[in-house]
Amino acid sequence: MELLKGIKAVITGGSEGIGFAIAMAFVKNGADVIIISRNKDKLQNAKEKLSVSGQNIYPICYDLSNLSEIPNLVKEIHLIFEEVDVLVNNAAMTLFDKVENIKPQDLAKIIELNVQSPYVLTQQLLPSLVNTKGNIINISSYFSHRMIPGRYSTAYSLTKGAIDAFTKSLACELGPKGVRVNAIAPGSVKTPLFNAAMRKMKKEERIKFEESVKTIYPIGHVGEPDDLGGIAVFLASNQAKWVTGSIMSIDGGLTTN
Repeated sequence: MELLKGIKAVITGGSEGIGFAIAMAFVKNGADVIIISRNKDKLQNAKEKLSVSGQNIYPICYDLSNLSEIPNLVKEIHLIFEEVDVLVNNAAMTLFDKVENIKPQDLAKIIELNVQSPYVLTQQLLPSLVNTKGNIINISSYFSHRMIPGRYSTAYSLTKGAIDAFTKSLACELGPKGVRVNAIAPGSVKTPLFNAAMRKMKKEERIKFEESVKTIYPIGHVGEPDDLGGIAVFLASNQAKWVTGSIMSIDGGLTTN
């Protein structure tokens, strides 16, 4: 059964990792998708992989940290889709370091991409989402409320906490207009961002983390991007028509302890 047949979706950070996995799950369920990424080569590669579904795949190369040009990005989106049914705010960056080491320019950069960008893009696409009685899926993180000793996450946690608050407040505001807003809060997932963060760890830190996963995750391992696709399809579909303001922990049980 194609749960998203006829749906037009926009997915940021859709060329790899969680964004790509969500895009793949969407097209397998009948959606046409726009994937946005700043890397042209990764976009083209993602389009080729997604096109095997037979759905319409439209890549847009754009750096979402360029806030002033987002209105023009939305004009480009509307040249492809007259209306948008689903917006997935997935594009983000990580920053793990001790609070005393975070430079003001780095803090500004992560807030710009992780918080301001999804806010402004949502603003700009809102008239279309209201017209379609559509829905918004934000990608949060367990780091919004669950910390790991030795993983210095103040900057990243700040942005994901903001996404949680944005999700709930926007759901409250837009519910009367027929627009649903939810978030997915993954545990550690083997994305390029996760792998890059692991490579930056000292060897002993990495070994300690890998050992801790066996105990802090009841399921015993971190996730794969594909583990997020199904829940995103559910949230985007009519099966979740009474679900809004939810922040769903998809984390192998991490936040149970």
